[in-house]
Amino acid sequence: MSIDRSTLVAGYHLATFERSAGFHNWNRYAAVNSEFVDIHMDDGAGQAAGYSGAIGMGNLTIAWFHAMLEDWLGADGRLVSFSGQFRSPALKGDTIVCSAVVSEVDETGDGALLVSLELAATNQRDESLMPGTAVVEL
Repeated sequence: MSIDRSTLVAGYHLATFERSAGFHNWNRYAAVNSEFVDIHMDDGAGQAAGYSGAIGMGNLTIAWFHAMLEDWLGADGRLVSFSGQFRSPALKGDTIVCSAVVSEVDETGDGALLVSLELAATNQRDESLMPGTAVVEL
């Protein structure tokens, strides 16, 4: 699928990317990244830290943002920059929604487009887990 450049205006919403938080995703991520940290895998450790149980890895949320952007970009572009701020952890059973809205589009001298995005990862309670920004080149 090719990106329709005429739709790339401030306010354009990319398709959201949704995943379920819990041991099934956390375990796969931990296995790939050697991140078997107690607070992410053990409810008792999460409770000792003041949460209802184990909490998700912040870097997994970043990975989901990257997956959302890769799904949208396909072969049409590349990620130039990414920035995010951890605000709240994903809890077991949460539904995490990653979203992006175009904030600015600039044309480079060679005809490429630099597209600035405002990012948001929220849970089903509409709590902010990670706001951020990204720039992609098309």
